[in-house]
Amino acid sequence: MKYAINVDVALKRGDKWLLIVRGLNEEHAAGRLSLVGGTVDTDAPGGGDVLLETARREVLEEIGIDLSGVPLAYAESVFFVTDTGSPVVNVVLAAELPVGAEPRIASPEEVAGLRWETLPSLEDDESCPAWTLQGVQRAAAALGRTPAV
Repeated sequence: MKYAINVDVALKRGDKWLLIVRGLNEEHAAGRLSLVGGTVDTDAPGGGDVLLETARREVLEEIGIDLSGVPLAYAESVFFVTDTGSPVVNVVLAAELPVGAEPRIASPEEVAGLRWETLPSLEDDESCPAWTLQGVQRAAAALGRTPAV
């Protein structure tokens, strides 16, 4: 069995987390609240840290934020199966959003909306998928640890 590898980034500013509403045509969890992220590009040149490179590439592609030089902390890795039955290993990294960086929808086919939420508001939001909430909870804990760079 082959697994896709997905990398999500939980971005925080103050006490709020930046979440996206996934595009309505996305293969998995269309229209659901999610972290910014996507799959490892198998065509990417080797030699670098594939998880960090994927995280930075996806954030730039989806919300137009350059995370070059921004420390990313490891939050978690989990296994899941997509809505279409594909097995995925999902890695969540966490970071403080750079000062002055203003996220925007840079890829409307992948991102239908942006939302800023506190962790308590997500815990009370029945529309927030359990995996998104868990990712934010683990990201909150991870930001207190040493960054992965």
